[in-house]
Amino acid sequence: MKELLEIMARLRDPQRGCPWDLQQTFASVAPYTLEEAYEVADAIERGDLPALEEELGDLLLQVVFHAQIASEQGAFDFERVARGISRKMRRRHPHVFGDETVADSASQSLRWEQLKAEEKAARGAPHGLLDDVPRALPALTRAVKIGRRAARIGFDWPDPAGARAKVDEELAELDEAMAGGDRTRIGAELGDVLLALANLARKLEIDAEAELRAANGRFAARFGHVERQVAAGRGAGLEDMERYWQEAKAVERDG
Repeated sequence: MKELLEIMARLRDPQRGCPWDLQQTFASVAPYTLEEAYEVADAIERGDLPALEEELGDLLLQVVFHAQIASEQGAFDFERVARGISRKMRRRHPHVFGDETVADSASQSLRWEQLKAEEKAARGAPHGLLDDVPRALPALTRAVKIGRRAARIGFDWPDPAGARAKVDEELAELDEAMAGGDRTRIGAELGDVLLALANLARKLEIDAEAELRAANGRFAARFGHVERQVAAGRGAGLEDMERYWQEAKAVERDG
């Protein structure tokens, strides 16, 4: 860790550093931070541990980069970042580092959120439950987080069936908007459908973001089969391509 911090300090040295690194700001580095986080998730999904090792290093570099910029501005440094998260983890695990007890993982998750709320209130953070849900999150992830936050005060369905019925309700409103031809309303109703699906995933305790990524992967694999069959001269009509698509799905089902 010490070596990595020294490398970043050298890269940002005004006299001996790297011109590109010296030009960077919090804002310019932020997209790379997001990209590296996604690459970590991708390595995990692929089960590629050597890649995960490398990607975690790349993500750690992003933390060090931001901390170095902050240190130059006299705001904070890496040591304060590490100390802060260490204290937070101890504070939010009183059943491990204190005298509290929790029954199970679900109870711990609820206690974690309670402790977060108490911390925010103590430092005068926004009081609205949704005020601090990051807008930069992927929309699907943010939708699930918003639903989870609203559920804290009981604004939720008692079971997945209620969330599933909401999907039908929103689809009916989308059909009505499509029949009317108002594209602004169509867009809004489609957004409501997507939000309802995100809430259904939450109630089913399914990671909506991960499942959509997996679905994207399945689509790409099936479409690859379609392309290969067309290229082989088996036919290029819509019915032909649908047949190839179903062939690819059958291969998936059969493992």
